[in-house]
Amino acid sequence: MGLELHISLSIILPFFLLVFILIITLWRSKTKNSNSKLPPGPRKLPLIGSIHHLGTLPHRSLARLASQYGSLMHMQLGELYCIVVSSPEMAKEVMNTHDIIFANRPYVLAADVITYGSKGMTFSPQGTYLRQMRKICTMELLAQKRVQSFRSIREQELSIFVKEISLSEGSPINISEKINSLAYGLLSRIAFGKKSKDQQAYIEHMKDVIETVTGFSLADLYPSIGLLQVLTGIRTRVEKIHRGMDRILENIVRDHREKTLDTKAVGEDKGEDLVDVLLRLQKNGDLQHPLSDTVVKATILV
Repeated sequence: MGLELHISLSIILPFFLLVFILIITLWRSKTKNSNSKLPPGPRKLPLIGSIHHLGTLPHRSLARLASQYGSLMHMQLGELYCIVVSSPEMAKEVMNTHDIIFANRPYVLAADVITYGSKGMTFSPQGTYLRQMRKICTMELLAQKRVQSFRSIREQELSIFVKEISLSEGSPINISEKINSLAYGLLSRIAFGKKSKDQQAYIEHMKDVIETVTGFSLADLYPSIGLLQVLTGIRTRVEKIHRGMDRILENIVRDHREKTLDTKAVGEDKGEDLVDVLLRLQKNGDLQHPLSDTVVKATILV
């Protein structure tokens, strides 16, 4: 009896979930303006929209579809209406001529949770906060003088990278692993001033962050159905990743504050890393949007 009930529920529940999603999708499609001027695009199906056109190699599928429907193409992915741009001329129109119109970012659950409510520049909505953070990035974090100041670090890390490969002559090596190690080593020294004591944990968490943020999520395709965040387990997973990453970033911020106090006590000045810059602006910057510790950690993460 119990087994039969379990089998029945395993069949009935997904069916009713699909029916529910279908009803919501049809209702939302009817409430949209039917006269909206959208670019041409492939045929859509109920519920899934144009997802079935993507296939296992989306980049090739999009190139094939663009040759048929043009360099400005409309696709519906679940509830989301997307515009696919696939030519330099059209990219200039979107990213330069009409950049303000297209400047906003779509809501992505994983990115929103991991970046402290979309406080990182990559996923922040268009507005005064994003303009302020872009200015900080341009004038402070990635200014030419500051980038040049890290030249010796880049040379040292590249030298270590080349030496490790040369020592492995005649033996197979995992080049992807070596490049990742180089990238994270550079990041640790440039952003944090030194290789973090939590570097290995940071690397593992960053792998999870990248995989989760860039991966496929059914909950993101149907944002109006909050229940999908629970059923797919995506919210539980990203919150776990966020907690682990937050512990590491919290340690980094605390260590830099203590280092700053110690440096002032002995009168030393060994130059600023990126975390130092953010903490200086947090304390002394006359900013429209104050740099809280949450904003500092979100910026470090980006």
